[in-house]
Amino acid sequence: MFDDLATQAVQTALSGLSVRQRVTADNIANLETPGFTANSVAFENSLSAAVQAGQPASANISEQPTTDAAGANGNNVNLASQLVSATQTQLQEQLMSGALTSQLGLISTVLKG
Repeated sequence: MFDDLATQAVQTALSGLSVRQRVTADNIANLETPGFTANSVAFENSLSAAVQAGQPASANISEQPTTDAAGANGNNVNLASQLVSATQTQLQEQLMSGALTSQLGLISTVLKG
């Protein structure tokens, strides 16, 4: 129903942010797990290119290991960077959700006359 470029872009961004939120939570949960390698999520560059091509739903959400140095137990989770990522992701998610809510509110207003 809502398949315009902006709505698709926001929906794809929310999907990417959801994956990032899950990965960050997993990283934090494994803070003390020996040998655990933290992951990060990237999608912004792909989403930007997909929006420019008019196909935001085709953006790639990728998960890859971080390059932070491992500690004595072989674990490379950096708690400070994970907490920053969690906070940034939450703020971005609020922004995207607000944009989608505003857009749907405008459509509702138009339909009500």
